[in-house]
Amino acid sequence: MLDVAHVTKQYPTPRGPLTVVSDATFTLDAGQAAAITGPSGSGKSSLLYMLGALEPPTGGTILLAGQNPFALTPAALAEFRNSQVGFVFQDHCLLPQCSVLENVLVPTMVAASGDGREDVAWATSLLEDVGLSDRLDHRPGALSGGERQRAAVARALIRKPSLLLCDEPTGNLDQRSADAVSALLLDLHQSLKNVLVVVTHSPRLASAFPVQFEIRDARLERVR
Repeated sequence: MLDVAHVTKQYPTPRGPLTVVSDATFTLDAGQAAAITGPSGSGKSSLLYMLGALEPPTGGTILLAGQNPFALTPAALAEFRNSQVGFVFQDHCLLPQCSVLENVLVPTMVAASGDGREDVAWATSLLEDVGLSDRLDHRPGALSGGERQRAAVARALIRKPSLLLCDEPTGNLDQRSADAVSALLLDLHQSLKNVLVVVTHSPRLASAFPVQFEIRDARLERVR
């Protein structure tokens, strides 16, 4: 479960604090998927980074599976993000010198423990799920934009996170590839029963999600 209570985010400016998120409160259970929309600069990405424990909130609390990541030591917080949160960004952020399979395995290489053979088997299975079973040894430069983003989705899921966060995951794709990535995210989410949160400017992508929020004037409101 993702439990967000009265979360506020402010940034200092010469004219005083700038509030980009104000009193955001919502709960998503395992298996639920939500889209967050809003104008550019409305605070969507700031909220996403707080949900993923990349930035602390100025006020309020964020709990994932009952745990407050911001109460952890730096080392424990890094492990929490690696094991509990998967990220998919607008840019795929794949390592150009590594193969598709190696890219998907990167989060497992910094894990405290794990069976390498099981990791490879799971990565291979994920790449089959995203339609890249014949691209395991390819480097990102040999893939299309849609294929690179599908590889990024597989990498985000390699540690079976409780929370999958996506920041404009289809923003750099043509419509056909965007639709394919959107369907893939929702299909894998249903299979793994995690919490899925996507921020997007795309009404088409947002409409595919059963839960929808909108941020305007720093306020988060549920619209569906």
